[in-house]
Amino acid sequence: MQVAVVTFDGFNELDSFIAAALINRCRRDGLEAFITTPTPVVRSMNGVEVTGQRPMEFVTEADAVLIGSGVKTRDVVADDRLLSALPLDPARQLIGSQCSGALVLAHLGLLGGMPACTDRTSRPFVEACGVTVLDAPFHAEGNIATAGGCLASQYLATWVITRTLGEDAARDVLDYVAPVGESRETVERGLRAVRAGEPVRP
Repeated sequence: MQVAVVTFDGFNELDSFIAAALINRCRRDGLEAFITTPTPVVRSMNGVEVTGQRPMEFVTEADAVLIGSGVKTRDVVADDRLLSALPLDPARQLIGSQCSGALVLAHLGLLGGMPACTDRTSRPFVEACGVTVLDAPFHAEGNIATAGGCLASQYLATWVITRTLGEDAARDVLDYVAPVGESRETVERGLRAVRAGEPVRP
């Protein structure tokens, strides 16, 4: 199972790297994330240059696609070429967004009538698309999820791991990365956020 962590120029390091790092704790179980970029090298909002692991074409074969955020997301949604490089299919893929990534999902028409989570800066732009923004860190409906706030990227990763490998796998990952002495609360907080943000599926 492969996950594309879509990372545009001007990206937020926390959003892309936390999700990718947590998911890659599951490599031995067959779940692996790749930083996926529209150009060979992208520069973060803080000037960190990163070489993409996969080109944008990878999104069509990935089992899950996470759209990261950054300071240039409004430029992304204004670029028809970039949007056309994201032919996502919620019928067969898990699709998630982090912070301003919700704006990308909105412009792709993937949110429909579902509410979304995003960051404070992006909120008015997401709402301008007719999307209701929740005061919550994570929300999912079916195969689409959104997370708001940089550190909510752990919830997006937890959702992907839970949906693909099960809750025990997510528990193991969160336990491993938790601050020393805070394992139990870190694990429970992560799982609670995902459970609360995802309506029970029949």
